[in-house]
Amino acid sequence: MNDYTKTIESELVSYLPMGDEYIKTLISSMNYSLTAGGKRVRPMLAIEFAKLCGGSEQAVMPFACAIEMIHTYSLIHDDLPCMDNDDLRRGKPTNHKVFGEAAALLGGSGLLTLAFKTVLSEKAVFLNGYEKCVKAGRLFAECAGVNGMLGGQIIDLESEEKEISVERLRVMDDKKTGALIKASCLAGCISAGADEEKMKAAESYAENIGIAFQIVDDILDVISDTATLGKTVGSDVQNNKSTYVSILGLDECRRLTNILTEAAINSLSVFKENTDALSEFAVYLRDRTK
Repeated sequence: MNDYTKTIESELVSYLPMGDEYIKTLISSMNYSLTAGGKRVRPMLAIEFAKLCGGSEQAVMPFACAIEMIHTYSLIHDDLPCMDNDDLRRGKPTNHKVFGEAAALLGGSGLLTLAFKTVLSEKAVFLNGYEKCVKAGRLFAECAGVNGMLGGQIIDLESEEKEISVERLRVMDDKKTGALIKASCLAGCISAGADEEKMKAAESYAENIGIAFQIVDDILDVISDTATLGKTVGSDVQNNKSTYVSILGLDECRRLTNILTEAAINSLSVFKENTDALSEFAVYLRDRTK
């Protein structure tokens, strides 16, 4: 799946807007974070599920780029002083450290609105048709909005300096992290015109790797280092956040990631095509070190 990375990077840049001298700072802010690298998990998942369901990489690419724009916007805002107040992201100074808080806020908002412009672009409509573009746009709005990522973020903020239950933590992460991963997998299915059975299988895969992904994040925040992760470690402890590790301990967290990864792989059994890439990707997410 890493073979997609160069194509994704090139496509992302192609959607960045051109602007006059007066808005140079805004465009630079958007460009800085969108091209800062990263694992590109979400666009990769969209592409792989599209191909698995009989679609094409070319057709799903606008959807894949849009979901990465939404994800990047969320990182910019998440790093702001009023949120997690982080100094590093992907091994580089966070957006507000380079451009200031106001430009970072606008840069993130610019990427969010650009995402929906991309989903509804002439290119996306030509490759997928109006109906699929509308369906993808509605999905993205739902998963990024108050019942998805934004809802998870407010739960996160209101849970700081509190001991919360693992059930509340699961709800928060289903929304904050899992919703966009689900949107990625389902976007691939939408582009390919997948049936309901395959949509449900993709959703199950996404839910399981989404929680596993977050648990691994919590583990790495404890056992890794800033140089390896490319972001400040120990921030959860500093912000007095309840995490899977603080509630369940490292051993139980590792056990859960194994269970969730196995469940994700098993959900792919409805597909007749080769699912090795997605199975290996679930294992990679579980075993990653950054």
